[in-house]
Amino acid sequence: MTNYKEKLKNITTFIFDYDGVLTDGSVFTLPDGDGVRIANVKDGYALNLALRNGYRVVIISGGKSESMVNRLSALKIEDIFLGVSYKLEVFESYCDSYDLSPDEIIYMGDDIPDYEVMQRVGLACCPSDAAEEIRQISHYISRYKGGSGCVRDIIEQVMRIQGKWMNDSAFHW
Repeated sequence: MTNYKEKLKNITTFIFDYDGVLTDGSVFTLPDGDGVRIANVKDGYALNLALRNGYRVVIISGGKSESMVNRLSALKIEDIFLGVSYKLEVFESYCDSYDLSPDEIIYMGDDIPDYEVMQRVGLACCPSDAAEEIRQISHYISRYKGGSGCVRDIIEQVMRIQGKWMNDSAFHW
């Protein structure tokens, strides 16, 4: 099997689950029913930096709340698919729309709803606290837990390998 670092050279697109990847999976429900999640600012910085360097950043999540939309919009992420009950369908449609091949896509998920998509991408990744089934099919398991820097970890690795980390865009938010 190819070393996962070799696959980083071809990446153009990052796709992430939200709950359990961009967050630790905890959801605090407000009286109005909105679920509030805690996100990591270093993950947010890396997501925005990836966008500013021409990568596609996509969120596909079963969760859906106004706070999620607000957070992702603040990071300037436009390809947001929330309330998704079957992620593979959204993934395939997105890939068809942009003529993407699997070897240019990273998908990071943490639980069973991510399984089918992770089997179809060039590089399947997960946080260190992902479900065992997800860990078994991952090409790379971050040393960081969901919501604790796993997103920054994989984005930084890709950008370093491609020579885009610490360039001029890194200093202009």
